[in-house]
Amino acid sequence: MPDISFGMPAAAPTPTMLVIDDEPQIRRVVRHALEADHARVIEAASGREGLDLAAAERPELIVLDLGLPDMPGADVCRDIRGWSAVPIVVLSARHSDTEKAALLDLGADDYVTKPFSTIELQARIRSHLRRAALSAAGSGDARVEADGIVIDLTKRSVTRDGVPVHLTPIEWELLRVLATNAGRTLTHAQLYTRVWDRPHGDAQQNLRVHVASVRRKLERDPVRPTLIITEPGVGYRFELGRQS
Repeated sequence: MPDISFGMPAAAPTPTMLVIDDEPQIRRVVRHALEADHARVIEAASGREGLDLAAAERPELIVLDLGLPDMPGADVCRDIRGWSAVPIVVLSARHSDTEKAALLDLGADDYVTKPFSTIELQARIRSHLRRAALSAAGSGDARVEADGIVIDLTKRSVTRDGVPVHLTPIEWELLRVLATNAGRTLTHAQLYTRVWDRPHGDAQQNLRVHVASVRRKLERDPVRPTLIITEPGVGYRFELGRQS
Protein backbone atom coordinates (compact mmCIF):
# COMPACT_ATOMS: atom_id res chain seq x y z
CA MET A 1 0.00 0.00 0.00
CA PRO A 2 1.57 3.37 -0.96
CA ASP A 3 2.82 5.72 1.73
CA ILE A 4 0.66 8.84 1.55
CA SER A 5 1.80 10.43 4.81
CA PHE A 6 1.14 14.17 4.66
CA GLY A 7 0.72 13.92 0.87
CA MET A 8 4.46 13.30 0.45
CA PRO A 9 5.94 10.85 -2.11
CA ALA A 10 6.35 7.25 -0.98
CA ALA A 11 10.13 7.60 -0.92
CA ALA A 12 10.01 10.55 1.49
CA PRO A 13 11.33 9.86 5.00
CA THR A 14 8.96 9.98 7.95
CA PRO A 15 8.71 13.64 9.03
CA THR A 16 9.53 14.56 12.62
CA MET A 17 7.11 16.93 14.36
CA LEU A 18 7.80 18.80 17.59
CA VAL A 19 4.85 19.68 19.84
CA ILE A 20 5.60 22.33 22.49
CA ASP A 21 2.70 22.56 24.96
CA ASP A 22 2.50 22.30 28.75
CA GLU A 23 -0.90 20.57 28.73
CA PRO A 24 -0.49 16.75 28.50
CA GLN A 25 -4.01 16.26 27.12
CA ILE A 26 -3.40 18.73 24.29
CA ARG A 27 -0.06 17.11 23.45
CA ARG A 28 -1.82 13.75 23.37
CA VAL A 29 -4.54 14.96 20.98
CA VAL A 30 -2.02 16.63 18.68
CA ARG A 31 0.30 13.61 18.79
CA HIS A 32 -2.51 11.24 17.80
CA ALA A 33 -3.55 13.56 14.95
CA LEU A 34 0.00 13.75 13.60
CA GLU A 35 0.76 10.06 14.09
CA ALA A 36 -2.41 9.25 12.14
CA ASP A 37 -0.60 10.82 9.17
CA HIS A 38 2.51 8.73 9.90
CA ALA A 39 4.64 11.40 11.53
CA ARG A 40 7.24 10.85 14.22
CA VAL A 41 6.20 13.08 17.12
CA ILE A 42 8.42 14.44 19.89
CA GLU A 43 7.10 16.54 22.78
CA ALA A 44 8.20 19.34 25.08
CA ALA A 45 6.32 20.69 28.11
CA SER A 46 8.22 23.99 28.35
CA GLY A 47 9.73 26.63 26.12
CA ARG A 48 13.33 25.86 27.08
CA GLU A 49 12.85 22.12 26.51
CA GLY A 50 11.23 22.93 23.17
CA LEU A 51 14.16 25.09 22.09
CA ASP A 52 16.63 22.37 23.05
CA LEU A 53 14.67 19.70 21.12
CA ALA A 54 14.26 21.98 18.12
CA ALA A 55 18.02 22.48 17.94
CA ALA A 56 18.88 18.82 18.58
CA GLU A 57 16.24 17.10 16.45
CA ARG A 58 15.72 19.66 13.63
CA PRO A 59 12.04 18.72 13.12
CA GLU A 60 10.22 19.30 9.83
CA LEU A 61 7.47 21.25 11.64
CA ILE A 62 6.75 22.69 15.09
CA VAL A 63 3.36 23.03 16.81
CA LEU A 64 3.78 25.73 19.45
CA ASP A 65 1.52 26.77 22.34
CA LEU A 66 1.74 30.37 23.58
CA GLY A 67 0.96 29.83 27.27
CA LEU A 68 4.13 28.06 28.40
CA PRO A 69 5.18 27.91 32.07
CA ASP A 70 8.74 29.23 31.76
CA MET A 71 8.69 31.74 28.87
CA PRO A 72 6.25 33.30 26.40
CA GLY A 73 5.57 31.23 23.29
CA ALA A 74 6.27 34.38 21.26
CA ASP A 75 9.86 34.34 22.57
CA VAL A 76 10.21 30.68 21.56
CA CYS A 77 8.97 31.55 18.06
CA ARG A 78 11.35 34.51 17.81
CA ASP A 79 14.31 32.43 18.99
CA ILE A 80 13.68 29.57 16.54
CA ARG A 81 13.04 31.94 13.67
CA GLY A 82 16.44 33.49 14.32
CA TRP A 83 18.21 30.35 13.09
CA SER A 84 15.65 28.17 11.30
CA ALA A 85 12.97 28.46 8.62
CA VAL A 86 11.08 25.40 9.95
CA PRO A 87 7.28 25.87 9.65
CA ILE A 88 5.81 26.95 13.00
CA VAL A 89 2.08 26.44 13.64
CA VAL A 90 0.91 28.30 16.75
CA LEU A 91 -1.80 26.53 18.74
CA SER A 92 -3.43 28.71 21.37
CA ALA A 93 -6.61 29.47 23.30
CA ARG A 94 -6.04 33.17 22.68
CA HIS A 95 -8.38 34.47 19.96
CA SER A 96 -7.25 38.09 19.62
CA ASP A 97 -6.80 39.13 15.97
CA THR A 98 -4.08 41.54 17.09
CA GLU A 99 -2.18 38.73 18.78
CA LYS A 100 -2.59 36.44 15.76
CA ALA A 101 -1.22 39.11 13.45
CA ALA A 102 1.67 39.85 15.83
CA LEU A 103 2.71 36.18 15.93
CA LEU A 104 2.51 35.86 12.15
CA ASP A 105 4.53 39.06 11.72
CA LEU A 106 7.04 37.60 14.17
CA GLY A 107 7.62 34.60 11.90
CA ALA A 108 4.97 31.99 12.71
CA ASP A 109 3.52 30.32 9.62
CA ASP A 110 0.01 29.69 10.91
CA TYR A 111 -2.26 30.19 13.92
CA VAL A 112 -4.89 27.65 15.02
CA THR A 113 -7.11 28.45 17.99
CA LYS A 114 -8.27 26.05 20.71
CA PRO A 115 -10.60 24.23 20.68
CA PHE A 116 -9.53 23.03 17.25
CA SER A 117 -10.54 20.49 14.65
CA THR A 118 -7.93 17.74 14.27
CA ILE A 119 -8.94 17.38 10.62
CA GLU A 120 -8.25 21.06 9.99
CA LEU A 121 -4.98 20.87 11.90
CA GLN A 122 -3.86 17.88 9.81
CA ALA A 123 -4.78 19.69 6.58
CA ARG A 124 -2.92 22.85 7.62
CA ILE A 125 0.18 20.84 8.51
CA ARG A 126 0.12 18.89 5.24
CA SER A 127 -0.03 22.20 3.39
CA HIS A 128 2.99 23.59 5.25
CA LEU A 129 4.98 20.41 4.68
CA ARG A 130 4.25 20.50 0.94
CA ARG A 131 5.35 24.13 0.75
CA ALA A 132 8.53 23.43 2.71
CA ALA A 133 9.33 20.39 0.53
CA LEU A 134 8.84 22.37 -2.69
CA SER A 135 11.00 25.18 -1.38
CA ALA A 136 13.78 22.76 -0.37
CA ALA A 137 13.65 21.06 -3.77
CA GLY A 138 13.80 24.39 -5.57
CA SER A 139 10.74 23.46 -7.64
CA GLY A 140 8.19 25.71 -6.01
CA ASP A 141 9.31 28.94 -7.64
CA ALA A 142 8.28 28.45 -11.28
CA ARG A 143 4.75 27.08 -11.48
CA VAL A 144 1.83 26.88 -9.06
CA GLU A 145 -1.33 24.90 -9.86
CA ALA A 146 -4.63 24.77 -7.97
CA ASP A 147 -8.19 23.91 -9.04
CA GLY A 148 -7.70 24.59 -12.75
CA ILE A 149 -5.54 27.67 -12.13
CA VAL A 150 -1.97 27.62 -13.48
CA ILE A 151 0.34 30.41 -12.32
CA ASP A 152 3.61 30.58 -14.28
CA LEU A 153 5.90 32.73 -12.17
CA THR A 154 8.63 32.83 -14.81
CA LYS A 155 6.39 33.98 -17.65
CA ARG A 156 4.23 36.07 -15.29
CA SER A 157 1.09 34.49 -16.73
CA VAL A 158 -2.11 32.98 -15.32
CA THR A 159 -4.64 30.66 -16.95
CA ARG A 160 -7.94 29.28 -15.68
CA ASP A 161 -8.97 26.00 -17.32
CA GLY A 162 -6.51 26.81 -20.10
CA VAL A 163 -7.88 30.31 -20.76
CA PRO A 164 -5.49 33.25 -20.18
CA VAL A 165 -6.46 35.58 -17.32
CA HIS A 166 -5.46 39.25 -17.45
CA LEU A 167 -4.27 40.73 -14.17
CA THR A 168 -3.17 44.27 -13.44
CA PRO A 169 0.41 44.68 -12.10
CA ILE A 170 -0.85 45.03 -8.52
CA GLU A 171 -3.17 42.02 -8.88
CA TRP A 172 -0.30 39.94 -10.30
CA GLU A 173 2.05 40.88 -7.47
CA LEU A 174 -0.62 40.14 -4.87
CA LEU A 175 -1.32 36.72 -6.39
CA ARG A 176 2.41 35.97 -6.72
CA VAL A 177 3.10 36.71 -3.06
CA LEU A 178 0.11 34.66 -1.88
CA ALA A 179 0.78 31.70 -4.21
CA THR A 180 4.48 31.44 -3.38
CA ASN A 181 3.48 31.27 0.29
CA ALA A 182 0.65 28.79 -0.26
CA GLY A 183 -0.79 27.45 2.98
CA ARG A 184 0.67 30.29 5.03
CA THR A 185 -1.49 33.09 6.41
CA LEU A 186 0.02 36.46 5.49
CA THR A 187 -1.04 39.45 7.55
CA HIS A 188 -2.34 42.68 6.07
CA ALA A 189 0.95 44.35 7.00
CA GLN A 190 3.06 41.61 5.37
CA LEU A 191 1.05 41.71 2.14
CA TYR A 192 0.94 45.49 2.01
CA THR A 193 4.71 45.77 2.45
CA ARG A 194 5.49 43.13 -0.20
CA VAL A 195 2.96 44.19 -2.84
CA TRP A 196 3.13 47.98 -2.76
CA ASP A 197 6.52 49.62 -3.31
CA ARG A 198 5.39 52.74 -1.46
CA PRO A 199 2.59 51.72 0.90
CA HIS A 200 0.01 54.43 1.49
CA GLY A 201 -3.60 54.62 2.58
CA ASP A 202 -5.66 51.98 4.35
CA ALA A 203 -3.91 48.61 4.04
CA GLN A 204 -6.98 46.50 4.81
CA GLN A 205 -9.26 48.43 2.46
CA ASN A 206 -6.76 48.44 -0.43
CA LEU A 207 -6.15 44.73 0.01
CA ARG A 208 -9.88 44.01 0.24
CA VAL A 209 -10.52 45.76 -3.08
CA HIS A 210 -7.70 44.01 -4.95
CA VAL A 211 -8.37 40.58 -3.42
CA ALA A 212 -12.02 40.90 -4.48
CA SER A 213 -10.90 41.69 -8.03
CA VAL A 214 -8.51 38.71 -8.18
CA ARG A 215 -11.23 36.44 -6.81
CA ARG A 216 -13.67 37.57 -9.52
CA LYS A 217 -11.11 36.56 -12.13
CA LEU A 218 -9.94 33.27 -10.60
CA GLU A 219 -12.47 31.79 -8.20
CA ARG A 220 -15.23 29.54 -9.52
CA ASP A 221 -17.51 31.15 -6.94
CA PRO A 222 -16.07 34.48 -5.70
CA VAL A 223 -18.71 34.62 -2.95
CA ARG A 224 -17.43 31.32 -1.52
CA PRO A 225 -13.71 31.41 -2.37
CA THR A 226 -11.59 28.27 -2.12
CA LEU A 227 -8.26 29.64 -3.38
CA ILE A 228 -7.77 32.92 -1.53
CA ILE A 229 -9.07 32.47 2.00
CA THR A 230 -9.79 35.35 4.37
CA GLU A 231 -8.50 35.11 7.93
CA PRO A 232 -10.82 37.71 9.53
CA GLY A 233 -8.98 40.59 11.11
CA VAL A 234 -5.59 39.05 10.25
CA GLY A 235 -4.95 38.63 6.51
CA TYR A 236 -5.23 36.13 3.65
CA ARG A 237 -4.07 32.61 2.77
CA PHE A 238 -3.71 30.92 -0.64
CA GLU A 239 -4.87 27.30 -0.62
CA LEU A 240 -3.59 24.70 -3.06
CA GLY A 241 -6.38 22.31 -2.10
CA ARG A 242 -6.03 18.55 -2.01
CA GLN A 243 -2.93 17.21 -3.70
CA SER A 244 -2.84 13.89 -5.48
